[in-house]
Amino acid sequence: MVNTSSHKRTEIRHQLAKEELDILVIGGGITGSGIALDAANRGMKTGVIEMQDFAAGTSSRSTKLVHGGLRYLKQFEVGLVAEVGKERAIVYENGPHVTTPEWMMLPFYKGGTFGPLSTNVGLRVYDFLAGVKKSERRKMLSKENALQKEPLLQSEDLKGAGYYVEYKTDDARLTIEVLKKAMELGANALNYVQATAFIYDDDGQVNGVVAKDHVSGEEFNIFAKQVVNAAGPWVDELRDKDGSKTGKTLQLTKGSHLIFSQDVFPLRQAIYFDTPDKRMIFAIPRGDKAYVGTTDTKYNQNIAHPQVTEEDRDYLLHAINQMFPSLDITAEHIDSSYVGVRPLISEPGKDPGEISRKDEIFVSDSGLISMAGGKLTGYRKMAEQAVDKVASVLKQESGILYGSSQTMHLPISGGDVGGSTGFERFKNQLLNKIATFEVSEEEMTTLVDRYGGNAEKVLSIFEEQHEKANYMDPVVLAELIYAIEEELTYTPSDFFIRRTSALFFDIDWVRTHKDGVIRYMSEVFEWDEATKQRYTDELEAAIEEAALTTLG
Repeated sequence: MVNTSSHKRTEIRHQLAKEELDILVIGGGITGSGIALDAANRGMKTGVIEMQDFAAGTSSRSTKLVHGGLRYLKQFEVGLVAEVGKERAIVYENGPHVTTPEWMMLPFYKGGTFGPLSTNVGLRVYDFLAGVKKSERRKMLSKENALQKEPLLQSEDLKGAGYYVEYKTDDARLTIEVLKKAMELGANALNYVQATAFIYDDDGQVNGVVAKDHVSGEEFNIFAKQVVNAAGPWVDELRDKDGSKTGKTLQLTKGSHLIFSQDVFPLRQAIYFDTPDKRMIFAIPRGDKAYVGTTDTKYNQNIAHPQVTEEDRDYLLHAINQMFPSLDITAEHIDSSYVGVRPLISEPGKDPGEISRKDEIFVSDSGLISMAGGKLTGYRKMAEQAVDKVASVLKQESGILYGSSQTMHLPISGGDVGGSTGFERFKNQLLNKIATFEVSEEEMTTLVDRYGGNAEKVLSIFEEQHEKANYMDPVVLAELIYAIEEELTYTPSDFFIRRTSALFFDIDWVRTHKDGVIRYMSEVFEWDEATKQRYTDELEAAIEEAALTTLG
């Protein structure tokens, strides 16, 4: 039985504790979710625990690009460019609802980092290494063509632009859809469950964890033949608990992003531009918003709660006004913001932007497998490497033989619509049914883009519940019920931040619907007043922080 409902937390917890797993994954970000999917798909008895909500860390706070790594070509990381360039096409075809192609412009200026020749050659090499399909190969634009595509660009000293395709994603939803597919294949996963200690056998080998459910307060043991530490920025903390934090360690860096309404930042075209200090920044249109990022600075503060500082904000505002001088953007124009922490493998003497995004696997003397580094785009290959390692150990220890990874052509949840071409047909079919469901075209488009093939489940809930939505918008209610029943959503913040990304890209929607959502969740989960207030305060604090009201 597939348990994906927050009403089934007790049952999932019992499943995790009932019998020894083949693999227990600690961490419910994109790396841990990918590992769980690969393992479950090979037939391994798989469990996942996450001490926060799924994707609550780095995996909901990236620049939201499944990109081919053009910047890594500049650092001569040819192998990384080739691998992630090919992987992005796989990610797209397996989940076309959460990943979409986006033409990106790379303008070059007199005296800038990039010139016509280097850009042309670089993009040509990039096309070759990344295996870019013919329709998406690079083009070179004149100054006039570049300004025609994006009139807001700084025109002085502009010499032209490169034009190539990146892939835009919703990182949190990508993570959730990967994890849901793992659960469909038999994995048991639970958020708000923390590994507080490791359990060892008589030979000193890790064979489980002591886990604490932060919702119920219960502690329980989970036993597994192999334990994989995929905790992102917390990888080294778990290695420390295991006594195996030696050799290479993590270097955490922070990336901040600002979001604006198209009313004040009417960006037509995604732009990848260099700054006076030779960093690279993205400015990307997203619906009726535009977002800009990212900073790249060393970080050694609270991992669970990184915040945009005045310095971060002002750095990005300065970069925006240099590249788009007609806008005169100020702090008052910011709609929302977010910041993520990147867990990179430390390379002493290098600036954060120069540190490799390569992934590595560490195996401790106790047998704990830790996966560190890596990129969103490469999650599937990282998972393959980790599960290959697990399969090898299981074969040695018990003679059980598991096959190779079969995720290259495995649609994630919501992605089973026939790839990118099938998705467009599916989308058109549902848009033709707008009158049947009594939803607007905008609402239907949002539902299909957010849930893919699962949009039909949300619409089914809408049909059943819309007359009962006496204090909530019926579409919001349908999404909320789906999120609770199918996506282990337990708090208002889970819904507004990770399941819908609304806190970042539609903060007014959050303000409009938060009271109804909190009231509904309080009733169905039977929260006492103190619990309801705690989750309300958590969401209110997140809204204030995203809007940067605390910065003044």
